[in-house]
Amino acid sequence: MTRKPQVRQLGRNVALPHNPDEAELERVANPHPDTHYAARFTAPEFTSLCPVTGQPDFAHLVIDYVPAKWLVESKSLKLYLASFRNHGAFHEDCTVAIAKRISDLIEPHYLRIGGYWYPRGGIPIDVFWQTGTLPKDVWLPDQGVQTYRGRG
Repeated sequence: MTRKPQVRQLGRNVALPHNPDEAELERVANPHPDTHYAARFTAPEFTSLCPVTGQPDFAHLVIDYVPAKWLVESKSLKLYLASFRNHGAFHEDCTVAIAKRISDLIEPHYLRIGGYWYPRGGIPIDVFWQTGTLPKDVWLPDQGVQTYRGRG
């Protein structure tokens, strides 16, 4: 008998969390834990707030991971990422905090995040973090975001 994932947000109307600490990031069992493969989440319209000015900051996030026993449940990830809209933090903090929270939750074989931030004060800030080692039998494409020349 197949067991349903123990998630609380999927299939329900859930209010947007006020901040990342309140957001409930959920996981589901990996149906192929014996197989190495890569999964990618792309959030091209990520927003947070500058902790100094309160003005919005925008980024294109790319999260790649090779799951072990767990997958990130995508609705909970969307709600978690959206919870940053009213959260004041620097680019580096947002990017690394997201990656660490996901990694702590699902304990993947490998995870990397690219945070491609739009310019603040005329300077784009790109932030990269990874954990684990990419298995040799996994193909992982380039994240596909060009260095800044008017992001697209």
